[in-house]
Amino acid sequence: MLHDSLALVEQRIQRAAARAGRRREDILLLAVTKKFGADVIRAAFNAGLREFGENYVQEFETKRPALADLTGARFHLIGHLQSNKARRAAELFDCIQTVDTPKLSERLGNVKPLDVMLEVKLSEEQAKAGAAPDDIPALVEAVRAIPSLNLRGLMTMPPWSDNAEDSRPYFVRLRQLAESCGLRELSMGMSHDLEVAIDEGSTCVRVGTALFGPRPKP
Repeated sequence: MLHDSLALVEQRIQRAAARAGRRREDILLLAVTKKFGADVIRAAFNAGLREFGENYVQEFETKRPALADLTGARFHLIGHLQSNKARRAAELFDCIQTVDTPKLSERLGNVKPLDVMLEVKLSEEQAKAGAAPDDIPALVEAVRAIPSLNLRGLMTMPPWSDNAEDSRPYFVRLRQLAESCGLRELSMGMSHDLEVAIDEGSTCVRVGTALFGPRPKP
């Protein structure tokens, strides 16, 4: 079943890239495995996936020992990160996509060389995390001043909508903000709106449901 789902997602990405006049290899498929066990990550790895996204430090901490032999696998934190968990997050993950304050970047920079992205809050939703767009230029400078951090780009999560087109203005805004800061990578787009995200320049689509189905209930 996973092989079939992966083939369908891959087909969607390829078609979207072709329509946008982009190269497929410039778009990362990040498999979102939050709430799924280590066995699902292993199966996805065996199916050819290498980049995985998790939302919670403590949840991933319980899975990590069982995945130590997956050579070439890379793990991204895509959920909100509190500064008091920065050290453990830096130890566990290869990329932190949700840096939103200079304080957090400083704590991450004291652990090991790390890829990071800045999370931008572009919606008014209280539940959404991220730095305000006006704060991004200063945050870019702060992160670039930390030698151990490799700033890759920006990420965002628009408000949920059944209509993928509703996400487009947020994706456009993120792309424009990245361009103004000299950043090339954009983590945006999920199972329901990845085509729109790719059309607007996404270099990383975060896909869970379309690959693995609904998340297991606690």
